[in-house]
Formats: sequence, structure tokens, C-alpha cells
Amino acid sequence: MRNPLSKIVVDIQPSGIRKFFDIVSEMKDAISLGVGEPDFDTPWHIREEGIYSLEKGRTFYTSNAGLKDLKIEICNYLNRRFGLRYHPDHETIVTIGGSEAIDIALRAMLDPGDEVLIPQPSYVSYLPCVTLAGGKPVIIELKAANQFRLTKEELLDAITDRTKVLIMPFPNNPTGAIMEKEDLEDIVKIVEEKDIFVLSDEIYSELTYGKKHVSIAEFPGMKERTILINGFSKSYAMTGWRLGYAVGPAIIIEQMVKIHQFAIMCAPTTSQYAAIEALRNGDSDVETMRDAYDQRRRYLIHAFREMGLECFEPYGAFYVFPCIKSLGMTSDEFATTLLKEEKVAVVPGTAFGECGEGFLRISYAYSIENLKIAIERMERFVARHKCK
Repeated sequence: MRNPLSKIVVDIQPSGIRKFFDIVSEMKDAISLGVGEPDFDTPWHIREEGIYSLEKGRTFYTSNAGLKDLKIEICNYLNRRFGLRYHPDHETIVTIGGSEAIDIALRAMLDPGDEVLIPQPSYVSYLPCVTLAGGKPVIIELKAANQFRLTKEELLDAITDRTKVLIMPFPNNPTGAIMEKEDLEDIVKIVEEKDIFVLSDEIYSELTYGKKHVSIAEFPGMKERTILINGFSKSYAMTGWRLGYAVGPAIIIEQMVKIHQFAIMCAPTTSQYAAIEALRNGDSDVETMRDAYDQRRRYLIHAFREMGLECFEPYGAFYVFPCIKSLGMTSDEFATTLLKEEKVAVVPGTAFGECGEGFLRISYAYSIENLKIAIERMERFVARHKCK
């Protein structure tokens, strides 16, 4: 029988995060610090709007690109928060989470062999999505010495004549790194000089601490060459609602809608009505959750430093990225042994790229009570293995 499988798909490695989730789900008394999912319930007024939409029988397809009212609210939000102006009809699409937006943006922009620059450590979906779109991933290794920010030197070294797209994964998953205005200024100059496009994943834009998020699309000339990805999962604790969006040049959005039209049809109708309420009346909910995350962030940074583990201060998302090289273990060995000995699940840094070796991703999207229990167990583990 002929092989039924695509070699391209077979060659893509499964997510390095999943095996720890699968083990911890069957382990009694285990604590997971691995999931990038808010522990908050979706705020009640948002849930209520979703329920109301069902009660009113709003269960039909929406237009392919999304409800007009939702697209208007997305544009209003981006204008209010970042001074960005987009047209709801021609420059906006509602998707199944930010992940679908990343996928269809790359498929709409890439021809076989086009190179896509991916700063790593970063979200696990970028590389496989580039590969599935026929592009060639080119990895830029971010460094702890630079607080995992992308530098102009690193960018210039990676650009070739085949470079078409730069992915900007900030605020960053897994490191929590951000790019401030002065950091982006250097990147913008190079992007314009080399005539490349940017896919800016800003799903954590509302989760920054003491620093205001700056979008690369805010810079003169960048709105025309940037696809901005965002969504509702992280900011509004709406992971299960599966709703995201992209805004950008009409010529690109039009092709993204075409792919979305054939593969998806439209995003969930109930979720779209709930998202309208989130954008209109959810600012205070975001602030409440952000304050709680900030408390947890500061607690973890202090705890890891007290353990003697290097941990730079992240200003975005809800992750810390401590260095465990001093223990003489690989990231995978540390995570596997910690889970076995202390029943605490964390994610090896290598799940987000080879340059994540020697680091762990710790999510603080958990209650402070659970974090304290987990830290007590990790302190025992680190003390025990430092003595060996």
C-alpha cells in the first residue's frame, strides 16, 4: 500500500509541552506550572452575553471575516489603546484563536522557499506553521544577556535575499521578554531598508508590568507591512472560547479571509457576541487580573533568586524563565526528575527552541497558594541536587 502520510507533516515534531501534561494529569497530588492558561473564570458579564446570545437564538453562521459589530469594537480597541486605525471591513478578520490567525497569515504571504525569521525561544506554533505554508524557518537565537530581546545585530545577521517575513513574538512566551520603543526603533529601520514584512504576535499586549506595550505597527510606515495578531484568551481569560483576530493591510487580509472561508467558514458565533462585551466593558477585568499576575510574578522572581537560580525580570505575559544550568542537568532532565521526585510539572526551555536549553518555563497563571506549595517543593529539589 502507498504511504498515506505527508512527509512534511510526519517530519514535524510534536509539541515538547504535551508529555508533561499527559503525565501530570494522571499523577495524584501533582501541581502543574506548565499551562499557559489563566486560572480566572471568564468574567461573568462576558459569559452572560454569550448565554444571552444563545437564548436569543443567535446560533447561525456569521460572515466569514466575523461579526461587523465585533470588527468595529476590535478597531475601536486598537485605536483607544495604541492609536492604531484599521478599517473593520477591509483590514480585520476574526479567527479561531490567535493560532489560526498566525497560520493563515503565513499561508497567505509565503511562496515555497521564502524565509521567515523566528526569534527563539518562542511560541511552539511558529516553526511548524512556516513549514506547513512552504516557507523556510530561519532561527534567531535570543540571549539571556540581552533579556531575550531581539537586537539589530542579530536581525541583520539573519536576513538574506530570500527573507520575506519577520515574526515578532513580544511580549514573549516563554521568556516574558518585551520590546520597548527604543528597541523597536532599530528593528523598524532594518525592516524598511530590507523590505520585509512583520507578523507581530501581541496576544499578551495587555499583560505588561510597569511598562506600556508598544506595537511595532505604531511606527510610521509599519502599519502597511505588519500583520498584527491578538485575541481574547489571555487578556480576558477566554481560552476555551477560541477567538482571536488579525488586522493588517487589506491586500493580505483579503487572502487570509479566503483561506479562512474554505477551511473554517467563521469563528464561533456565541464567542463573537461575548467578545463584543469584553471589548466594550472588560477593561477593569483586565486590570484586576493583571494586578494579580504581577503579585505572582514578583513572588516567583524573588523565590528563584533565593534558591540561587538566575532569573531575569520579565515584564510581559505570565511566565518566568529561570536558568538551571548551575545544577548540571539538561532542561528535560530537570523537568522529568522534578516531576518524579516532587510532583511539580514545569516545561523544559527546549520546548520553545534549542536555545532554551538550560532554562525552564514556569507559568504564574495559577493561584498564589498553589505557587507557594510548588516553590516549597522546588526549593527542596534544588537544595538536594545542589549537594550532589
